[in-house]
Amino acid sequence: MMYATDRLHEEVAYLAFHLGWGMGELLDLEHADRRGYVERTAALLNREEG
Repeated sequence: MMYATDRLHEEVAYLAFHLGWGMGELLDLEHADRRGYVERTAALLNREEG
């Protein structure tokens, strides 16, 4: 199954914005690892807001 390009770009943009990582670093991550970073980053941001 191929991962949707739009979703990939959203994940990369989100992590690049919040973590300051480069596109190459983010694209080198395995899908599961990148999703994990997205989820952890969102949880931290939500905790700060709440």
